[in-house]
Amino acid sequence: MMFPAYVSWKGKTCHLAYRVFCGLLLAFLALPVLVNIPLSFNSEPYFSYPLSGFSLKWYQELLNEPQWLLALKNTLIVGVASTSIATVLGVTAALGLAERDLPMRHIVKAIFISPMVVPVVTAGVGMYFLYSKFDLTGNLLGLIIAHAALGTPFVVMTVEATLVGYNASLTRAARSLGASPLYAFFKVKLPLIAPGVISGAVFAFGTSFDEVVVVLFLGGVEQRTVPRQMWSGIREQLSPTILAAATVLTVLSVLLLVVLEILRRRGEQMRGAVSH
Repeated sequence: MMFPAYVSWKGKTCHLAYRVFCGLLLAFLALPVLVNIPLSFNSEPYFSYPLSGFSLKWYQELLNEPQWLLALKNTLIVGVASTSIATVLGVTAALGLAERDLPMRHIVKAIFISPMVVPVVTAGVGMYFLYSKFDLTGNLLGLIIAHAALGTPFVVMTVEATLVGYNASLTRAARSLGASPLYAFFKVKLPLIAPGVISGAVFAFGTSFDEVVVVLFLGGVEQRTVPRQMWSGIREQLSPTILAAATVLTVLSVLLLVVLEILRRRGEQMRGAVSH
């Protein structure tokens, strides 16, 4: 690491100590997650080191066991459907909240982001009593609606943050050239705020993919998702298959973070290109 000549040895020492502290803190947070990965390849059904051998049989069981396949199917259906609904609702809400003359704007915004603030247990109890009146418990439709409600605030926040740097004169220019409001939105505005929209959708999908509390309240035996199946497996039958599923979720989380970083850089490049 190179420091400018004017930096004193005390400054260099403090900077190095800060970096070491941050590295130790990150290791403290990441090691409990990473320790599951080697155990998922253990040839014996033991949760201990050293490993007795290398095997992929727990991943094979994850892909062949009917319960895990059903959980994976439900997770993908609920995740994709709820993310689609949350993205449409979140983008629409963010566009409305971007209007400064919106009546009671702060109250409306607080309502939209409330699922992010309210404890998920409280939300799960409320959803159970509400959805049971409409026969939405014990089916995938209820889970999709519930997860869409939980994912919408993430889309609202990311899209609203993207709209802060949007130049409204571009839309006005398109309208002055004869473009309709919808055409100007899809051809001018949406491409520029697309990184924020996709980032919000990724957050919403991650929230749905990782959610277990609401599933416990609203889902039945046939509506088990991967997190619910993992939770049940820990209670009923401790198997290394759970570690294989946890490893898959960890890899998926890393991929989502990579996608978010790519979108962040792309958004900065697009804003820089427009500003010039």
